[in-house]
Amino acid sequence: MNEKFLEVIAHEGPVTIVTINGNPAHVVNTWASYITVKADRLLIPAAGMHSIEADFLKDNHVLLTFGSKEVAGTVGPGAGFHVLGTGQFVEAGVDFEEKKQQFPWVTRLLVVSIIDVQQKI
Repeated sequence: MNEKFLEVIAHEGPVTIVTINGNPAHVVNTWASYITVKADRLLIPAAGMHSIEADFLKDNHVLLTFGSKEVAGTVGPGAGFHVLGTGQFVEAGVDFEEKKQQFPWVTRLLVVSIIDVQQKI
């Protein structure tokens, strides 16, 4: 992760999560403000996301998209990133409890281990 990515994620906006190897691929969304960056992981509160959880039984690779028009990109206003990683859902532990305190509706925590971050615009 670089400073530009961290700047983008600091701005509110939708984040799309795709099970890239799902057949068919499944797509869910969340908000950037819900996500915590912790070392090389993204901690994402979940109450739904059952379609991607089911896909993880076969392949847990995910692609996330982040963007903000508030951050200068490669060709002007607006920057966007793709994040490739592997995901798992957890229902207990320190990270889960912290998110549960922040968002009482959380039933699980999606933990994405980052493999690669690419700036697209």
